[in-house]
Amino acid sequence: MNRGPVSQFIEHHYRHFNAATVVDAAKSYENHLAEGGKMMITLAGAMSTAELGISLAEMIRQDKVQIISCTGANLEEDIMNLVAHSHYKRVPHYRDLTPQQEFELLEQGMNRVTDTCIPEEEAFRRIQHHIEKIWKDAQANGERWFPHEYMYKLLLSKVMEKDYEIDPKHSWMLAAAEKNLPIIVPGWEDSTMGNIFASYCIKGELNPSTMKSGIEYMMYLSEWYRKNSSGKGVGFFQIGGGIAGDFPICVVPMMYQDLEWHDVPFWSYFCQISDSTTSYGSYSGAVPNEKITWGKLDIDTPKFIIESDATIVAPLIFAWLLRW
Repeated sequence: MNRGPVSQFIEHHYRHFNAATVVDAAKSYENHLAEGGKMMITLAGAMSTAELGISLAEMIRQDKVQIISCTGANLEEDIMNLVAHSHYKRVPHYRDLTPQQEFELLEQGMNRVTDTCIPEEEAFRRIQHHIEKIWKDAQANGERWFPHEYMYKLLLSKVMEKDYEIDPKHSWMLAAAEKNLPIIVPGWEDSTMGNIFASYCIKGELNPSTMKSGIEYMMYLSEWYRKNSSGKGVGFFQIGGGIAGDFPICVVPMMYQDLEWHDVPFWSYFCQISDSTTSYGSYSGAVPNEKITWGKLDIDTPKFIIESDATIVAPLIFAWLLRW
């Protein structure tokens, strides 16, 4: 299969510095999969609101990613974009907004993420109406599920299908739900849906135990890793910093050092796209070699760090892997 124009452009023009690392990381990712390896992608920031789903959904459909770790915000914001896209408001001059203008956006029910405002009523509340019933039904039946599993139930029920406002092929959560892709969502409580769930618990309408916890996510990840890390092993493709990456990468030293399972292999590929510069105490800006000292990466693990904007770089790497 020949490569498309985007891949050809990258290979011809991206020859040095960060650009060359983009090509090297993409080719190494491709080789990792070709040799039977599996890949985790971690999503920090607001990649869903940046509409990374346009390329990530196809990555999921073509089995270019086997597990995802993401913030609760990315979990829900892909679905919000799916059902409320026409109500979003773009603010190209966001750097020039005064505090008063920011407050006016709040009064309009528009929550800003960089240059994009998410419409609270059409996005948050539309999902809340349906997910509340799923949470309460689960509790009534004595069931407990992970945050992403509740979202899968919501999507697969098709109860919101009539509200879709984008091509559903561009929703990575819909693609993930259809494949029942494993997802890890550390710190889900700080998301909008996590806040809403907590509010129901405070009001006594739900029990916290109806939602499986972060500790249970770590246990789930350790079991998944044990089953999938033989042979070429599992790679780690990190978009941004933060808990989406910090949480899952620790599963390897946890198993090796704390459980004393000495047959656990290191992560077998590592790439991070981040604009966090290397600095004292900056975990997100730490160079990959530092992870060797923490028992996460091996001496010979292919390691790449691309110091750039993930909204620009990640779709290019995905385009290479999809041969676009």
